[in-house]
Amino acid sequence: MQTQTNENRMSADPYVYQSIAKAIAAHRVDTLFGLMGDANLFMVDSFVRECEGRLIPAAYEGGAVLMALAYTRTTGQVGVATVTHGPALTNCVTALTEGARAKLPVVLLAGDTPADNPRHLQSIDQRELVKTTGAGFEQLRTPDTVAMDVARAFYRARVERRPIVLNMPADFMWQQAPFAPKVLDVFSTPGGVAEGDSLDQAIGMIASARRPLILAGGGAIKARDEIIALADRLEAPLATTLMAKGLFNDHPYNIDIFGTLSTPAAYELIAQSDCIICFGTSLHDFTTDRGKLMKGKRIVQIDMEPTAIGGALHPDAALIADAGLTAKTIQYWLDEAEVPPSGVTKDLDIEALTAHPVPTSKTAAGRVNFVEALEYLETALPKDRVLVTDGGRFMTEVWCRLSVPDPQSFVATVSFGSIGLGLQEAIGAGVARPDRPVILFSGDGGFMMGGINEFNTAVRLGLNLIVIIANDSAYGAEHIQFLDRKMDPSLSEFQWPSFAEVGTALGGQGFTVTSMEELETAVAALADRSGPKLIELRLDPNDVPRMRA
Repeated sequence: MQTQTNENRMSADPYVYQSIAKAIAAHRVDTLFGLMGDANLFMVDSFVRECEGRLIPAAYEGGAVLMALAYTRTTGQVGVATVTHGPALTNCVTALTEGARAKLPVVLLAGDTPADNPRHLQSIDQRELVKTTGAGFEQLRTPDTVAMDVARAFYRARVERRPIVLNMPADFMWQQAPFAPKVLDVFSTPGGVAEGDSLDQAIGMIASARRPLILAGGGAIKARDEIIALADRLEAPLATTLMAKGLFNDHPYNIDIFGTLSTPAAYELIAQSDCIICFGTSLHDFTTDRGKLMKGKRIVQIDMEPTAIGGALHPDAALIADAGLTAKTIQYWLDEAEVPPSGVTKDLDIEALTAHPVPTSKTAAGRVNFVEALEYLETALPKDRVLVTDGGRFMTEVWCRLSVPDPQSFVATVSFGSIGLGLQEAIGAGVARPDRPVILFSGDGGFMMGGINEFNTAVRLGLNLIVIIANDSAYGAEHIQFLDRKMDPSLSEFQWPSFAEVGTALGGQGFTVTSMEELETAVAALADRSGPKLIELRLDPNDVPRMRA
């Protein structure tokens, strides 16, 4: 009798692949980016058919991870991807590194080869591989611990702000065990309030500043209103890092991006400042122009992450505290001490400070001037766009000349310095925001490296996606180095196929642009939003502006 009861109980227990799918769904996940293999296909099937989830099938494993990263960036939710074992996971190394550097919480459900077969063809030490990327590793320990192991992966992704790989042995999948959903609370109340000597020092520096300026990074996006209130109280101009692009849109004293991407006039204004109040930024070398913009100034740095402070340069005052609460606290004590405003903003000409100069150059016949094309596209493309950029020589001009509605509508795949990641992240953004057009700028080399793998994925999904390829028929960053040293650049030049024709062959609609008139015709055709469009800008490799770095 007892044996029969145990058998009945066991027959009612779900298989591990079903429990994993249920555990994911318990975290309110309804979208899974992935590529199926023999270690994860049954879990994916259960997630779709039994948990009513949605699979976004990628063409390449790293693409699935990149899609999840963009999904996270644009929604604020934990993105989830899945791949099988061995070469599937090695194909994710660059994407995981990008996510770890960008501090994006993503969970990657990775299959692993059976533990009882160490000579399996695809067996590798997956923990050691993941460690090299900076991502975290979590092991599915036993069939009985599925719910807690999945919960731990999601918890760690949020708390550690990086991708977490959950390792799933293939030989567990058809085992049975009891399952009860488990979700761990993530403590998300506002962080610490600045206090003590460090706060007194910071307020003293700010109060005595004659030309203060406020800089906000990606870690301060949620503190927009409090930072603006402090800037208005100080009568100080506002600026952002690249990752917070668009945060202060429409504020009368917003000078836009701070650092090597500033206009010459804004760069000079920053150089003249005597105190920079930095919220939620680690002060990257490109932000500070390798420290040049911070020399001779008092630097006050506020960040919840201790590791973000002092990494690039040592501030004069450091506050490990919440950005919004700290901005309020500083404003309170300035009011209590009746510190007068600086008056800096009264003399600012914001239009002049934010106007990027248009270089004069000669563009070869049958080619488009890139800056002229960008100036036109800024006004011609839909304003409610999500802007995504791949890596490459062209990208800094795009960042400077195309606006975005807010920081969550901007995705730059530059945290690891790789090219070929843009289209995959554009797909993730398109899945996250189906109500808005996604505009991707990619170079020719980047598109051939990664974009061409996934363009048909965007077609299959029917995404509202516009891909603009800056085709200078070269690896531009290398091309210009050859020219600078008066060397033959031909090894960096390529005769690519027609990207417009490739886009059409893959199921989209492609346009070749060799003049401004053809660009206007191509943009007019974008009114038909029946799937991805691809605009190939034919550029002169000798006429593309240098990267602003």
